[in-house]
Amino acid sequence: MRHNAEVSPTVVGRVLDVLDAFSAEHPVLTLSDLSRRAGLPLSTTHRLVGELAERGALERDSDGRYRVGLWLWEVASLAPHGAGLRASAMPFLEDLYEATHQHVQLAVLDVAEVVYVERISGRGAIKIQSRVGGRLPVHATGVGLVLLAFAPEDWQERALAVPLKRYSPKTISSPSELRRVLADVRRDGYVVSDGQIEPEALSVAAPVYGEQDSVVAAISIVVPAEGTDPRTLVPAVRAAARGISRALGAPRAGRVSGDARWETH
Repeated sequence: MRHNAEVSPTVVGRVLDVLDAFSAEHPVLTLSDLSRRAGLPLSTTHRLVGELAERGALERDSDGRYRVGLWLWEVASLAPHGAGLRASAMPFLEDLYEATHQHVQLAVLDVAEVVYVERISGRGAIKIQSRVGGRLPVHATGVGLVLLAFAPEDWQERALAVPLKRYSPKTISSPSELRRVLADVRRDGYVVSDGQIEPEALSVAAPVYGEQDSVVAAISIVVPAEGTDPRTLVPAVRAAARGISRALGAPRAGRVSGDARWETH
């Protein structure tokens, strides 16, 4: 469970444990599954699930299994990184998608993980693990490296203090290497992440700035590594990031619009 490794002592904690039992691999669960995965007695789970279903937070199918309900989606869309950010970014993401018809992604930071809030993919796009609403570690993704590079120092140190999971031979796996890459991102204003999770995939990512000129999100384009020169994608990714930043009211976006400093690398 992401929220707590032990059974939560409060009612709110137990409700969160029930909701946290769902995942991309387990989107539909029986009452027994929920009880086991949440670490709660079956009677307690039955009561909580009944109340959640009554409010629309969970939905029960004809087989008696449960899935996340639309009410939770409505609430989640009110998050600061939700509908407003996606609406501002979508026109630029669509333009960027037309460049390759592969994957274009928008993500935000949650301490040591990135959360994907939007993705556009073509039918023949390369297979990748990310999905809308999904999470991946910051050290192994292009958007994660960008977001961590511009994150507060204490967030960076927290990410550097935990073991860096290796997904492929190319995954960044040492704190010293990660520090070097983060410094490069701050200097260059973009990153190329080559085969860190899927060895055959390559991404180019750039930061998106908000009203306070702080980085609030990152965008990336993910393409097959073979036969791709990532340098040809950098200008398009940075231009899209600059456009979203301008739409969000970032002062630097208006100040340096068209300026070569945005394309220095």
